[in-house]
Amino acid sequence: MERIKAALARARAERESTAGVLGPGDTADRPVDRRNLRQTTPPVTEVKVNYSQTATLPADAVRLRENRIILTQEQDVIADAYKVLRTHVLQRMRTNGWKTLAVTSPMDGNGKTLTAINLAISLAQDVNQTILLVDLDLRRPTLGRYLWELPTRGISDYLTEGTDLGSLLVHPGVERLTVLPGNHSFTQSSEMLLSPRMVQLVQELKTRYENRLIVFDMPPLLTSDDVLAFLPHLDAVMLVIEDGKTTKDQLDQAYRLLGDKHIIGTVLNKSAEASSAAGYY
Repeated sequence: MERIKAALARARAERESTAGVLGPGDTADRPVDRRNLRQTTPPVTEVKVNYSQTATLPADAVRLRENRIILTQEQDVIADAYKVLRTHVLQRMRTNGWKTLAVTSPMDGNGKTLTAINLAISLAQDVNQTILLVDLDLRRPTLGRYLWELPTRGISDYLTEGTDLGSLLVHPGVERLTVLPGNHSFTQSSEMLLSPRMVQLVQELKTRYENRLIVFDMPPLLTSDDVLAFLPHLDAVMLVIEDGKTTKDQLDQAYRLLGDKHIIGTVLNKSAEASSAAGYY
């Protein structure tokens, strides 16, 4: 774990020497310019959403608990950790005028999908904007399985069947949160991410609502070229690494591949070391 911490610190120092407001390798413990935040943070006006045109399929509370999805707003160590993560994310997204965030990891099993879902739910508890959570792991679309027992239609229907986007969006019963689930998997996933239909989808997602933040659950960075193919559509990337599993070499390779793309933060998941930040650096 100490080697991972050292790698994170070194990457942050290297990126800060060449980056502007927020560069690759910036992490959650970097001070935020409060003067800039006062100038750019929008006034607090609670966003109310009418879901009359979006299907509502409430997620099963028992299933959510079994899958470690956090819905409670009561005092809870894990929920509080996601609130801290939410605050860091919102500050940086708003300061820079960013709308699209990818959540990925170096390898399979690091916990990026669970992190993406819990982050999206926590973000939706802020009253200033709506959140769209998109399953863009086209090879292994599993996001919907965390929320619902039965499969739903999803992004594959839009890409291959020409289904209208509005009929695929699902409101899971969490205020200000909408989900675009995955469905069927794609073998040629990176080619699909580069297709004109995907470009059309991204543009529609970005422009449909002005005050919406979009969180993409992306595939692992080192197992395919999907994230690299989709980078031009992303404002920022969050990297989820696993304590005791992610290696220093994997972390260094992930930073090199992302290049000058803004890394909004790095989450240390499954940490055995107790921390008030719950492993968020």
